This record gives sequence, C-alpha cells and structure tokens, in this order.
Amino acid sequence: MAVAAKRVIVTGQVQGVFFRDTCRRTAAERGVTGWVRNRADSTVEAVFEGEPQAVDALVEWARQGPAAAVVEEVTVTEQEPRGHSAFQVRPTAGPGAADG
Repeated sequence: MAVAAKRVIVTGQVQGVFFRDTCRRTAAERGVTGWVRNRADSTVEAVFEGEPQAVDALVEWARQGPAAAVVEEVTVTEQEPRGHSAFQVRPTAGPGAADG
C-alpha cells in the first residue's frame, strides 16, 4: 500500500475553536495517522500520514476546519512517511519548533 505524508500549517482563527480535537476525530475516521498541535504564533501545525486519498481528504478538511474556524491560508509540504501508529494531539510548540 502506498503511504503519503504531508505537513500542513494552518493560519487564521484556528486556535480555541476545537480545531485540534476535530482534526483528531476526522483523521481517526479516515484511518490517517500523525499529529496536530497549536503553535506559539497562533497557527496550527499537523502531519497527516496514510493512504494518499485519505491524506488529501484531511488536507482539504484543514482548508475549512471546524465550524468556528476562520482559515486564511494552508501551507502544505510533502514529506517522507515516519510510520506514525496513531493520530495524536501534541502540546503547543514554541517558536521555530519542527519535528516529525
């Protein structure tokens, strides 16, 4: 099975609107692994890993987010799959943080 991995940075009113929890539930429904977290700069960062169509569906979901979100921009970067076993909500990242 082909595995795709994409990192997304979501800009806009995306913190305090249940973005991370809704993202986690949506990923679980689609069988996508990876993680999501708030960042200190008020953006949300996520890594989606799994079947390419499911990953693309999560990227599209991130372009709107949950009902209360106001998404202004989504930056998508392809990356090598890391073999995540589940989808998790991670603690808020500090400035300049980057990991897989």
